[in-house]
Formats: sequence, structure tokens, C-alpha cells
Amino acid sequence: MAFKALLATKSGETISNDVVAFDEADLMPGDVTVAVDYSTVNFKDAMALGGRNIIRTYPLIAGIDLAGTVEASTYPGIAVGDRVVANGWGLSQTHHGGFAQKARLSGDWLVKLPEALSTKNAMAIGTAGYTAMLSVLALEHGGLTPDRGDILVTGASGGVGSIAISLLSDLGYRVVASTGRPEETDYLRALGAAEVIDRRTLSEPGAPIGGERWAGAVDSVGSHTLANVLAQTKYRGVVTTCGLAQGADLPGSVLPFILRHVTLAGIDSVNAPQAERIRAWARLAEGLDLSKLTRTETVVTLADVTGVAGEILQGKIRGRTVVDVNA
Repeated sequence: MAFKALLATKSGETISNDVVAFDEADLMPGDVTVAVDYSTVNFKDAMALGGRNIIRTYPLIAGIDLAGTVEASTYPGIAVGDRVVANGWGLSQTHHGGFAQKARLSGDWLVKLPEALSTKNAMAIGTAGYTAMLSVLALEHGGLTPDRGDILVTGASGGVGSIAISLLSDLGYRVVASTGRPEETDYLRALGAAEVIDRRTLSEPGAPIGGERWAGAVDSVGSHTLANVLAQTKYRGVVTTCGLAQGADLPGSVLPFILRHVTLAGIDSVNAPQAERIRAWARLAEGLDLSKLTRTETVVTLADVTGVAGEILQGKIRGRTVVDVNA
């Protein structure tokens, strides 16, 4: 049986991304088959479709996220009719991903969706929002509470940033949003940002240590931005890092760590243990304001995905892009 899929192919050095009719018999092995409702376009998806060495085997159905309903399963604890979500693992790297109407996966990769979330909600959250929640959990693990001071969110207009602002503000933190798009100020304030600053104040080379400005931060940018964030973090502050929009380098100093006891916590969404995933999705179901989530989302079709990916790489997309794979 054939279904629609966005298939990435490579010929020499040329990569093509096309919506094709894909035969279910050609799906990779797995003990759960999912009828996909929605996927989403993350920064990593944009890199994959742009040929940035994410996809390791061609041809491959792209998409690191999916949410849908189980239509066949031999995996213990996952039954036909269950609503499930998948984020990361090998999707869009070595295993067919979520930009398709069907997926066959290992049951180990799936989380049952909490009742409070629809499959569309799950993909408005996606890896970006799930990563934002992992970041919040890391801040809490580091001992941060709202009375400790401001929390900075870099890359604020993007997916991780948008969801992080919403989560943190609803938990009572005063959130400072860093963005290079001042026209998005009203959007960021509507999500809960108390203050919006220009990313240029953080993106250039800076001093190894500076004045104490925030108790913690959620950074998805990396490079000079992350170095400057660390340099201006308060004593015993916590900074999470989950992205490299500016770069993978960290041109900073050990001074924030040895003089201010700052903690830098790495966030890995791809291979996070199942227990941590379940906890993150449960917290999202409990604590994410769905009316704010709706403000972040735009819905597109499979045919639109490649164009959206290019705009993400250019920093032109706000919030979350949900892909209705059946439209």
C-alpha cells in the first residue's frame, strides 16, 4: 500500500527532497506501525533537508518528529489505537522519519501521549518544545527557583525559545528574551517575556567575565552568545545548552565556572532515556498553556516543508511549524 512521504535522495553531491508515493513494504523494520497525523519542522530538520550532514543514509524519509495512532504493534505495552509521539532517536538520520503518512518504528522510541495533549498539540511542541522542557528540568535540577532572579532565553523567537518562555513564565520566573528580530517583541511578550533584548548585545566577542545579570539561561545559539551568557550569569547560576544556531564553538573562559560556580548543563533530546522523556511529556501536559502554544504554531503540508526548512536556516520562521501529513 502506497502513502505520501517526503523522501530525501542524493545523486553525487546533489540532494533532492520530493513528495513521493512510498510503498509500505519498503519501510524499515520495527515492531510498531503508526498512522501519522502530524510532524513538525525543527532546526535539525532544516539542516537535514539542506544537506548539513544529518542524514547518514539515502534515500530516507526525513523528519525527526511524529505523532499519530498505532495501527499495528507487537511491542509490549503499546496497543492498536494508542496515541504516541516519537522524537529523535535515529529518525531522519538512519531510519525513516515523520514526514510521511505512515511510520514503522521500534516501540522503545515511542511515548504514549498524555490525555491532555492531541497529536497536533504534540507536534506544535515537537522536539523543540520537548527540548525546552528538558532544559527547564535541568534548571530545576540545578536548584533554580523564581526567587533566584531572571532567566534569559536566547533564540527567543524560535521553537525552543518560544516554548521555553511560555513554560518559564507560567512557572513564575521573570524571563528575559534575546532576539535579533525586534518586530517579534509583542509576540514574545504575549508568551510571557518580561523584557526583550537585542541579540547583538551577546553575539560579539566579549569579556571573559562580566556583571551578574541572570540566575540562569536556556541557550539554543552557542558560540559567542553562549560564552557571553555564561560570563554574565549570577553566582551558582545554571545555563542549559541545546543548539548551535550561531556556531558549535565555545570561545569563552573558565572564569564563570571557577569564580561563580556556574553550571553548564548539556541537553540531549535525541537519545534521552525513556523515563526522562515520559517525565518531560507529563510536565508539558500539566504545565504548558495550550492557548500560548496556539500562538506559536503555523500549519503547513508536506509540499511546503522544504521551503519552510530554507526559511528556518535563514532565521525567518517564528515559533513552531506543524506539518499536516494528510493534507
